[in-house]
Amino acid sequence: MANLSGWESIDVHLLRVLHALLTECSVSRAAIKLNQSQPAVSTALRRLRDITGDQLLVRSRNGMTPTERGMGLLEPVKIALSQIEAIAVRQVRFNPAQSRRVFNIATPDYLHAGLMAEIVARFRQLSPQAQVVFHSLGADHDFAEALESGEYDVVVANWPQPPEQLRMAPLFEDDIVCVMRKDHPLTRRPLSLQAYLEADHVIPTPYSVGRRGVIDLHLARERLKRNVVAQVPYFSLVPAMLLQTDMVFTSPRMFAEHAARLMPLSIQEVPISFPRMSFYLLWHERSHHADECRWFREQIVSLIRSQTDRTQPRLQTAAKSSFALA
Repeated sequence: MANLSGWESIDVHLLRVLHALLTECSVSRAAIKLNQSQPAVSTALRRLRDITGDQLLVRSRNGMTPTERGMGLLEPVKIALSQIEAIAVRQVRFNPAQSRRVFNIATPDYLHAGLMAEIVARFRQLSPQAQVVFHSLGADHDFAEALESGEYDVVVANWPQPPEQLRMAPLFEDDIVCVMRKDHPLTRRPLSLQAYLEADHVIPTPYSVGRRGVIDLHLARERLKRNVVAQVPYFSLVPAMLLQTDMVFTSPRMFAEHAARLMPLSIQEVPISFPRMSFYLLWHERSHHADECRWFREQIVSLIRSQTDRTQPRLQTAAKSSFALA
């Protein structure tokens, strides 16, 4: 029988542990997520079982699985943590220099390593006790739900049609080029449409179900088909592959120029009038007014714009003014 008075002793720590356990279905993964030791999480789980009178998680073939009672508690716990977070934000004004918050940003890796290093460097300077965590996007992950739940604070994206329910701020625009090794046969003369379509193409694996990128969408509209011979989950794998093969890669110019500075690669103009790629920052309404989230967005936007403005045309002022960070 549950200890009915036990709920009076439950605290925020136990709620956070319960949420992590129910979402991770693993004591060890919950411990990593909470930055706690595994014995501490196990002790908290025992307390939670005493309070609820239920096992909450039981062993299964794939590790652990929530009980019916456990699954029924997941949504109330999420709501409770969200409300507690809202109270804390109103009571304590955010101070970047003293914050120990973990900031989460998700992006496909078309943001090259140099730019991501600049982001980390700025946060180390302005908020030395905080932590920045980069997450990769994949087709099996619902980024919109992750923003809504607070798993991600922001997402960098470039889909032709961003989700209408999310807030957005433009970052930069980039044109599309073709990159290949310097001694590739196609570097000997300007790239023709036929040569481009018949070349061996490596492309990135789609990182969101049902969302076609600018390149694929434009080719489909023009009823053109390129010869795709390989797909890779990460942009960072492509440059080394280009050096070993006759493959070509169509990408934003910013990524291509960064790769060409590090490896013997050649950038060729594509013989197709692709629309420019628009990159932007996405976040959910739940975090729109939070001081720390607003500060985080401001740093990301100002840094990426300042870096890309060195080589990329600025977005039109009118376009910028139509989106608000705060």
